[in-house]
Amino acid sequence: MELVVFDLDGTLLNSESGISAYTRDTLAMLTERHIAYTVATGRTLHASRNIIDGHGFALPQIYKNGAMIWCPKATDYSHTSFLTQSEIQHVLEAVMAQDVTPFIFTLAPGNYHAIYHTPLRNDVERRLSETFAERSEVDVLPVERMPADADITNISALGPPARIQAIANMVEAEANLVAYSGDALEGAALSWIDIHHSDASKGNAVEVLKRELGIERVLCFGDSDNDLSMFALADECYAPDNAKPYVKAAASAVIGHHNEDGIARFLRERFGLPA
Repeated sequence: MELVVFDLDGTLLNSESGISAYTRDTLAMLTERHIAYTVATGRTLHASRNIIDGHGFALPQIYKNGAMIWCPKATDYSHTSFLTQSEIQHVLEAVMAQDVTPFIFTLAPGNYHAIYHTPLRNDVERRLSETFAERSEVDVLPVERMPADADITNISALGPPARIQAIANMVEAEANLVAYSGDALEGAALSWIDIHHSDASKGNAVEVLKRELGIERVLCFGDSDNDLSMFALADECYAPDNAKPYVKAAASAVIGHHNEDGIARFLRERFGLPA
């Protein structure tokens, strides 16, 4: 069995965070040919399901960069990888030492998702809070309202590049933490960072799916540093033309731009589907 694994933003999705008509039709062709495919994204389930629903994503899906695997048939998470209490404390101390507000992504009993934050410091953070609420369709609340039994999947922040880099340097020194960061959509003067337990990677999650689904070969598509772990284990890995240079260097080949249906066009050729 061969499994196709898609990153979403910058890869399968266009710049409007949507699935184009051409890509939609390509996914339908894959389903008709019984070609297995799924998603591995840094997004949450709630920020993804309105995009992928109705497009044949029936297999287990990888969210929060591998921190969670969602099984549509069971309507539940089959695997989770949370931050420990000591890791949470170290991350929060590092983020707040840089005068940056942490956004804490949680999962509580009953599959209740919420995002908590310390007091917001500026208009940028207030807009980010609103964006999280709109995009993720979950509650975004002050940290004092976080229940004691909530598990933490990741901690994110947005701020000046030098401060974000200082946080990244701290995380790099911690054996059980991993951070992904980059330029923020909110402006060139800002960077973002997303911190997880080191077991929470797309690569580890794909390994789980390989074992549980009996997968023999993996083809994956991605454009950023959080995709490199699944590139490392895939039999074939492809980067769209808009990917970061070091991701292109790690790929089996570079294909078309995500705004030009690069992945869908490649798949039609790769699997002999009608053009």
